[in-house]
Amino acid sequence: MHAAPATRTNRHPDRQGRRDRPGRPGALRTQTALAAGLLAALLALSGCGAAGDDDSGKSADRRAAAPAQQDNAGSGTGGAKQGAGGSAAAKKPKPSAAAHVIRTASLSVEVKSAPEAAAAARVTAEAAGGLVADEKTEQVDAARASSHVVLRVPQDEYDSVLRELSGTGRLLSRTSTAKDVTDEVVDVDSRIASQRTSVARVRKLMDRADELSDVVSLEGELSSRQAALESMLAEQASLKDRTTLATITLSLSEPKPHATSVGADDDDGPGFLDALSGGWQVFVTVIKWLAMALGAAAPFLAAAAVVVLLWRRLGRRGGKAGPEGE
Repeated sequence: MHAAPATRTNRHPDRQGRRDRPGRPGALRTQTALAAGLLAALLALSGCGAAGDDDSGKSADRRAAAPAQQDNAGSGTGGAKQGAGGSAAAKKPKPSAAAHVIRTASLSVEVKSAPEAAAAARVTAEAAGGLVADEKTEQVDAARASSHVVLRVPQDEYDSVLRELSGTGRLLSRTSTAKDVTDEVVDVDSRIASQRTSVARVRKLMDRADELSDVVSLEGELSSRQAALESMLAEQASLKDRTTLATITLSLSEPKPHATSVGADDDDGPGFLDALSGGWQVFVTVIKWLAMALGAAAPFLAAAAVVVLLWRRLGRRGGKAGPEGE
């Protein structure tokens, strides 16, 4: 009676063990679920990181593009504010303020009175802020005079003064030149700056020199460099004068007096006055020749008259002596 229960309990030892430890299929499913959850979490994290990177990159791009957009907007508003002024500036560009140009011109004009035209040219140059560098007026002949005037006028008034002078009379010739010396001016300025630095360096060395030989050598070097600096300064002043004031050489002449009369004779032919003038000249010429002939024959005529007078007196005396002798 007591052995049966013992035998029943020992008959199913595997079931009791399976109840005591977890089963394999359930554990596998749990592990698979956990692994799937971890994988999903990793994927989600990586996706969020990529999205974050994209968002950060986009935001950085936005921040980088923002100033450019602001600049574009500013330039757009600036262009809108400039309006027609900007378009006018684009159509007519202004010359560079740093340009240095030497302008010269030569005019030859025929005028009625050269001295009066020279005085008017002097007034024109002075009114434009210029000056008369040279003036010479001379008498060509008894009826004509000529003037040679050299004017210096500011560059801004060069064209207007040239036009005004060209209209003072009949323009015979006109030449003008323009030479860009910007590179030369820049080079001279650079060499002057370097030479000044060199002179200052030599002076500092003279202040520190103790030996007499060093002082004498430095004085010679200073004199040489100072002379070179003064030469450069003179060249700079000459360039500044020629680029600040333009030079206009004006030649004024008067027409020949017989030019118009010759033209009239060629067109109309000789007239009564011309014939009268020619006849009078012939008459005067004949009288001159007769006077000359009379003057040449006067001594002979005088001698002949004396001979005739003596002969007549001698003849009268001979006639009176004849009757008395008879």
